[in-house]
Amino acid sequence: MRSWALDATAFEALVVEELDKLPDDMVDNLVNLAFVTLDRPADGSLRLLGEYDGVDITRRGNYGFGELPDRIVLYREPLLSVSKDLDDLRRQVHVTLVHEIAHYNGIGDEELHDLGWG
Repeated sequence: MRSWALDATAFEALVVEELDKLPDDMVDNLVNLAFVTLDRPADGSLRLLGEYDGVDITRRGNYGFGELPDRIVLYREPLLSVSKDLDDLRRQVHVTLVHEIAHYNGIGDEELHDLGWG
């Protein structure tokens, strides 16, 4: 069992910090995309660390006025459950952000696995 904790506000701040550390060429093309933090996925499990909810840029038609943004969601409790300490949590958040941004860009799980991000 984990001997440390991070509340929702501190977790969201950590996610923002890690997002700010990503290279410009990775985030400059992100359009109509919201980053969200939640405690757990809808099924309540600890298996899913994050997810991309939307239509990746390779399958988008013309986005019209008023389209709801796509979302990248990071789940606090699952990420905490796989992290041994704060530094490990930062690493897990970084990997999860890269993974979900890759999905936004149309890169699937198999290709991510081949690239070492799966």
